[in-house]
Amino acid sequence: MSNSRPFSPTRRAALAALVAVGLNVALVGRSRAESPAAEPPARVEWKSLSAEEQKVLNRYSDRWDTLPPEQQQRLVRGTRRWMSMTPEQRERARARYNRWQELTPEQRELARQRWHRFRDLPPEQKQRVRDGYRNFKKLTPEQRRHLRERWQNATPEERQRWLERRRQRHPQ
Repeated sequence: MSNSRPFSPTRRAALAALVAVGLNVALVGRSRAESPAAEPPARVEWKSLSAEEQKVLNRYSDRWDTLPPEQQQRLVRGTRRWMSMTPEQRERARARYNRWQELTPEQRELARQRWHRFRDLPPEQKQRVRDGYRNFKKLTPEQRRHLRERWQNATPEERQRWLERRRQRHPQ
């Protein structure tokens, strides 16, 4: 943005809502485009939005009627999700968006692919992934660094053996 004045709380909220919407578009909207709904989505009338929703989406007010209905609905869903978040959740969403912005296009694509693979897992495997992530986060930074290095330096065969041993120790 070329504007050098600091963002007001309202503008920060609007920006954060757009961040949440952008992440939603990047991760969820893509899959919806691959499997279209039976009926085309309905347009969202600007006047049907609450005053708070209009405030968050204000940057779109002058072109709202020209946006595709799918985008209007994604923006409204993102705004409503944003408005339902606690301040802590909003801060985490801002931090995630900032990290996303720092990724290269290749890293973003890899993250999307990983998300799609995770999304397609059966529930019990999703839970194993979540549990593994929680356990990984409990390690000290030094332990995590060491584990990452071991994994990155391992051959594909060593990685496969490592995964097989883990499956034996922690059956489904």
